[in-house]
Amino acid sequence: MTASTVEETFEQYINGMKFFDPHVHMTARTTDDYQALADAGVVAIIEPAFWLGQPRTGLSSFKDYFATLVGWERFRSSQFGIKHYCTIGLNSREANNEALAEEVMEILPLFLQKEGVVGVGEIGFDDQTALEEKYYRAQLELAKEMGLPVQVHTPHRDKKKGTERSMAIALEHGLDPKMVIIDHNNEETVKSVLDQGFYAAFTIYPFTKMGNERMVEIVKQYGPSMIMINSAADWGISDPLAIPKTAALMKMKGIADEDIRLVTYQNALDAFAQSGQIKESDFIHGMEIDQSLKFNGNTVLRGGQAPRVNKNSLIIR
Repeated sequence: MTASTVEETFEQYINGMKFFDPHVHMTARTTDDYQALADAGVVAIIEPAFWLGQPRTGLSSFKDYFATLVGWERFRSSQFGIKHYCTIGLNSREANNEALAEEVMEILPLFLQKEGVVGVGEIGFDDQTALEEKYYRAQLELAKEMGLPVQVHTPHRDKKKGTERSMAIALEHGLDPKMVIIDHNNEETVKSVLDQGFYAAFTIYPFTKMGNERMVEIVKQYGPSMIMINSAADWGISDPLAIPKTAALMKMKGIADEDIRLVTYQNALDAFAQSGQIKESDFIHGMEIDQSLKFNGNTVLRGGQAPRVNKNSLIIR
């Protein structure tokens, strides 16, 4: 059974399941993506702060972006019945602009204390430079001081070295491994991450990270404990339905329902609930949706639109 088969039929396998995506960049996605997530059973998401595809050039752009994560995007998500949380941090790519990074570090504590901020992230290494390490260490200290989980971005290049370095530094700073989510793992890194007591997150992302057929084999080999999956869907070629599709493939491949629930929902909830900011009762039974509500005078409805009722209708009025 291949992943392409699942793409055509996965809905029947996930009927009644609920999912938590702990890494998805919804500022880069459309309202149709939110609707698709809701229809597929995604009830909660975490949006990590990351780079926008080109460098920001001033502190004000960071302020506005962080404000969007705790404001408009959380509102937009609620309009489709999905609970939105976020992590806030200085991403590794932009840590290499030292002057700007120093300014960003000054405002991070303010945003990390906002409602719904469940961790420091995503932080870590990209090119594994000295500046990336400097600000990774500084943000680990900030997370420790504020009692927040850490969401660690592992590099695309020389991943094993970068992952080991990330974990060693976290331990050096005295962080409890259970407060650290090591993200973007693969077959080369997973054993060491789990052996050292860290959460191992896997990104199901076409071509560049993990495919879901590989993910099935990892769960079969290592079991569900301390493992979570995410989509990391962003402005690139990515799939916000990566978790429901992977859950369907796992079910088709004979993985137990409880193991699927752990890696697609419960482990992410447990890891980030350590922030004290997540109450499962806020979303597990569904959220009331009122698309007439406004955020700073704005709604998800444009130009007098009525809420879309039948998403399958051929006619768009």
